[in-house]
Amino acid sequence: MTASEAGALAISDGRLALSALLILVNVGLSLALRLGLARSLLVASVRMVVQLLLVGSVLEWLFRQDNAPLIVLLGAAMAMIAGISAVQRTRRRFVGIYLNSLLSVLAASALVTGLAVAGLIQPQPWYNPQYLIPLLGMVLGNALNGISLGLDRFMEGLGSGRDRVETALALGATRWEACQEVVRDAIRVAMIPTINSMMVMGLVSLPGMMTGQILQGAAPAAAVRYQIVILFMVASATALGVFGVVALAYGRLTSPEHQLRLDRLVMVGD
Repeated sequence: MTASEAGALAISDGRLALSALLILVNVGLSLALRLGLARSLLVASVRMVVQLLLVGSVLEWLFRQDNAPLIVLLGAAMAMIAGISAVQRTRRRFVGIYLNSLLSVLAASALVTGLAVAGLIQPQPWYNPQYLIPLLGMVLGNALNGISLGLDRFMEGLGSGRDRVETALALGATRWEACQEVVRDAIRVAMIPTINSMMVMGLVSLPGMMTGQILQGAAPAAAVRYQIVILFMVASATALGVFGVVALAYGRLTSPEHQLRLDRLVMVGD
């Protein structure tokens, strides 16, 4: 039996435990250089192992289900967690920021994943969790990072450029004319990681899903096709999510009377 027929080689519990020794390199460096990261590395490692083992068990159960409402509900819960997590990484907040993030994540991921599943991959049934959940998870993870970067950059840009924006408004500029550079900069910064990743894909890095499919015995050409679709999904969902959340933040932090409303911003911990 060839490697491709056998699928990925199994990793025993003992070998999995031995892999934990690799993190000791990080811990050793932290202790030697007094970085103060040893405890955080150990806690993060334990949390990661527990969370992934639990997720593995849940996915094994979920992949045996044939219940569309349950699978859609799980997808919505994943989007909700992503929306909340995106805001948790920002240093400033305003009333409604969590709802804005949730709406942006949900709309972008549902639209892109729905189009890809229904129009491109076409699993049967359409809610097949073996396809829907991993694809949605990858889209959400990248959209979350983009939304967090975009939100933080937009609010930071308004704060640092307050004098310039308010001067433009005082001279008769509309709120869009005064804030458009900040909006564009926020969206641009949020998209840079995705663009950089696409630029070196296949030359510097092999993406996780493609590697996983190859280890499972899929032909590299077939795995590449899936990865191309996924990268286009990620780029599209990130762009839509970032645009949505920045547009909503722009509407909240400016007024129809063309005023800058930074009084609605609070620093985390204030």
